[in-house]
Amino acid sequence: METDKKIELAYLIAKERYAEMGVNSDEVLKELAKISLSLPCWQGDDIRGFETFKISGDTSLLVTGNYPGRARNPEELRSDADKAFSLIPGRHRFNLQAIYGEFKGKRVDRDEISPEYFEGWIDWAKERKIGLDFNPTCFAHPYAADGFTLSHPAPIIRKFWIAHCVASRRISEVFGRELNNRAITNLWIPDGMKDTPVDRRGFRDRLEASLDEIYSVPMDNRFTLDSVEGKLFGLGSESFTVGSHEFYFGYAIKKQLHLTLDAGHFHPTESLADKISSVLRFLPGIVLHLSRGVRWDSDHVVILNDELKSIAQEIVRGNYLSKVHLALDFFDASVNRVAAWIIGARAVLKAFLLALLEPHERLKEMELAGDYTGRLALLEELNCHHFRAIWDYYCLINAVPPGLKWLEEIKRYETEIQRQRI
Repeated sequence: METDKKIELAYLIAKERYAEMGVNSDEVLKELAKISLSLPCWQGDDIRGFETFKISGDTSLLVTGNYPGRARNPEELRSDADKAFSLIPGRHRFNLQAIYGEFKGKRVDRDEISPEYFEGWIDWAKERKIGLDFNPTCFAHPYAADGFTLSHPAPIIRKFWIAHCVASRRISEVFGRELNNRAITNLWIPDGMKDTPVDRRGFRDRLEASLDEIYSVPMDNRFTLDSVEGKLFGLGSESFTVGSHEFYFGYAIKKQLHLTLDAGHFHPTESLADKISSVLRFLPGIVLHLSRGVRWDSDHVVILNDELKSIAQEIVRGNYLSKVHLALDFFDASVNRVAAWIIGARAVLKAFLLALLEPHERLKEMELAGDYTGRLALLEELNCHHFRAIWDYYCLINAVPPGLKWLEEIKRYETEIQRQRI
């Protein structure tokens, strides 16, 4: 209780200091409470999923590390997610891949998935009053072994993946209807070539035709929305990615879909923050996959770095929060997997708190007046202002441990639960 009183006192002091800048921290915390993050299921089990038959030699992407405690079944994954949610302030969401259904020993190929295999997830989400999002799983399958899915030259393979994507959209629609919380269906494919192709147009013609067929099937947009995700390159597609940023940006405009921007899917010198105000001029909304690429799209755990802060600033300064859906996208098996969720989510929320605490009108007035010196000085001053006291108070009023106290709970959970899975 003594610690709580200190946090409350520090907040009152910080509140007064921010008020001197024209910022109402009480109102800021109300806005922060509206921000909902979608946590990636794949962080909890290294993208293995729960398909009950062996469909390929390797059912995961490249995940490094062997930290003990990986979730081995849906119950363990839900338990881990519950622990993460309990240590992250606010109310958030969970993001599923198609391979995370509960198939109960049945051989269910991906073109045959249906809502019945996700009833356990729906019940879990209902009980917690959270939303679910969904992703087709267009990798780690014999029909993706040569690196192509929706753009594959073989019609039978394209037909399989089209059916899978349509089935995924139907599952997402059921999520939204059952939970009264609209679900996002995000489509990403790995299609590309290791070396330089001769017929780029042919692959993109086929991809566009496949997408047209997928999105010709109507869904109720009260319950689900569709988003498409591009990428610069990947392992095995270093020279050519069929679904590039330019391709999907154009396609999203054509169909008025959402566009997913992944922080790890661009050249290291590109700014994702700089793209936001451009793409939102032409689209109804965007999905952000917040990740941290180190030299390449390596999906490191998000931290409070300059890139993350600039993304949050752009969204808040542009008044885009109502048009942006926030999701985390990383996987790291070299650290405690539940702790990774917590570190990443808390970092994102801190970034948005920092952005919300800016005196936006004052900064814009300086900029319009050409007072770039004053703008620079004020932004620099904000870097060392009383942000920590505001964050600790936000954790306190959300009954979540401030500072590093959450780590003690994770170490206990690891000892009592996760390490018993070995």
